[in-house]
Amino acid sequence: MIKEKESVWTSWNENIKHPFKELFFVKTEEDLQKVIREAEKVRFFGNKQSSADICAGVASLIDIREYDQILSYNDNNREITVQAGIKLQDLIEAVEAKGWCIPCLPDINTITLGGALATGTHGTSGKIMADYVVEFRVINTDGTITVISEGDELIDTYRVSLGVLGVISTVKIRCVENYTLHLHEGPEKDNVWLPRIKSDLKKYEFLRILWLPHTDTGYVIRGKKIDPETPIQENLGPAYLKHRRTASKILYKYSHKFPWITYIANNILYKAFFSSKKEHKGSLYQATVTKSRGSTIELAEWTIALDKFPQAFEELKKVINSWKNDSFIHIPMDVRFLSADKSWLSYAYKQDTVTLGCVTRNAPTADTYEAFHTIEEVFLKYGGRPHWAKRFKAKDEELNKLYPKWNEFKELRKKLDPTNKFLNGYLGKLFNEEV
Repeated sequence: MIKEKESVWTSWNENIKHPFKELFFVKTEEDLQKVIREAEKVRFFGNKQSSADICAGVASLIDIREYDQILSYNDNNREITVQAGIKLQDLIEAVEAKGWCIPCLPDINTITLGGALATGTHGTSGKIMADYVVEFRVINTDGTITVISEGDELIDTYRVSLGVLGVISTVKIRCVENYTLHLHEGPEKDNVWLPRIKSDLKKYEFLRILWLPHTDTGYVIRGKKIDPETPIQENLGPAYLKHRRTASKILYKYSHKFPWITYIANNILYKAFFSSKKEHKGSLYQATVTKSRGSTIELAEWTIALDKFPQAFEELKKVINSWKNDSFIHIPMDVRFLSADKSWLSYAYKQDTVTLGCVTRNAPTADTYEAFHTIEEVFLKYGGRPHWAKRFKAKDEELNKLYPKWNEFKELRKKLDPTNKFLNGYLGKLFNEEV
């Protein structure tokens, strides 16, 4: 174990900074146990890609990125056991090498598994990633180990824990047999794709909409499972589509000073990069997951019950189309879908849901990005739940209204961590605790 003393922790976007007294680079479970047992307060991080301030802000920090080994496979059950610091890229590639698949994958593959699980990370047309976990091995405040397995009463509390019930050490995930998706992509007007959501969710195994504010259009991606040998007429679109990020960076460069520029930029980007149709096939990972993140961005994301989404969407659209405010939102806004689950702090707790992401490509000025505030106001009105790893202002009082098990989770957290060892200032405000 390597230790670094007294420096400053800096987030991926370099807009969150916290001094620390000691930083530990751990490689073994024994290293983790020792640090946690001896630290007065401790937080832990992977690739720092959270937009929320949940990773640092305490004296002792743990970098888990080298705690990343594959420990075992169970071929009979299609299960893989790994250390929590493994990158999703390495995990998914190992799973695919076995001919398996994790059925619902997030948008990017550069984050660590432990952070992804703790914050409810998800993809679309399935469940949050943590719902595929059948066993957690967790390190408690005193360095002891608790094993939480499928069927245990508490597993639904640990699936989305924000790292406040203990530090996830190892994880066992149950996979399914890998499959091939045949995907069709292309633009559709809002009055076409919106009414089709429920029927599309029944008809297709994969559904995702990249909504394009100020254009009345969504870029719709639908996928059906097919035999991998099935021939298709592949169409990947014009070669210049690969330059969308560069074009976005240029067009949005001054949108923080002149928000109305976004309206023009969105229409240019729509016509240049979202107006053509595509057709292709591949595994869920091959066909739908971004393999790198070329630029730093800041994100907010809200989740709402499927039945409430059309009304909330129409109100949001009306608000951001009004020139009376500065909520000019960079495209695309990611619309995805989750099936109901039982995890206490899951966005899909006991309800089928729709998630809507909001992005700014000017990360240093995210604090003044009016869209984040507008999105939150609209979604709170409809009982929307914020993504734990992204930007939101709601705290204990609002969260108690959104999550039926919120107070029970707080009581459990206090029981497991009576000295608030795993809370930083940000999390203390969420749970209304002094730290």
